[in-house]
Amino acid sequence: MNDILRNIYERRAVRKFKNTPVSKDLIDILLDAGRMAPSAMNRQPWRFYVLTDTKKIKAFSKEIAEIAIKEIKHVSLKEVAKMTLSFFHLSTMIDFLKNDDHIFYGAPVVILITSPVKDEWGALDIGMCAQNIMLAAKAIGLDTCPVGFAKFVTQTRDFYSLNIPGTELVQLAVIAGYGDEQPEVHERIENNAVYI
Repeated sequence: MNDILRNIYERRAVRKFKNTPVSKDLIDILLDAGRMAPSAMNRQPWRFYVLTDTKKIKAFSKEIAEIAIKEIKHVSLKEVAKMTLSFFHLSTMIDFLKNDDHIFYGAPVVILITSPVKDEWGALDIGMCAQNIMLAAKAIGLDTCPVGFAKFVTQTRDFYSLNIPGTELVQLAVIAGYGDEQPEVHERIENNAVYI
């Protein structure tokens, strides 16, 4: 198996990180990999806002968790159950309850990725960009996790300090660092291809 396929098969969402900083050179490698993603009409709509200050990351994480809980109250009970199950992954429930950082999981790097507000293909483009970042991270010995709840950063008190203009939409974050766990491989659905 070649290295690209190995990275695809071995990459996992990691939610426990060592207390080890990541160098700017390695972060730049991740960003460059993200920039190489395909995008609709080659617009390359992404912008990256990189947080490495652990106090700031923890403060944003705490506030985002509070906002996410309030947002969950506005959806139906069925949706809450669905979100809860996807958010908590039963195998990590105990770790979640022990952890005081429920959004960024103590990661030393948070990369918020935005696209223009009125870009109809922005979410798709950012998804491909994030995947490139995560595969590049795996290739250089880092672990990652995509964080959709990061979009609530726009509702935090200190959002202004990120200098993200109102013309941009925070699509998600990729957290990165040196993993302190090896999540198991989840079973994959294989009967989902239809040959025509």
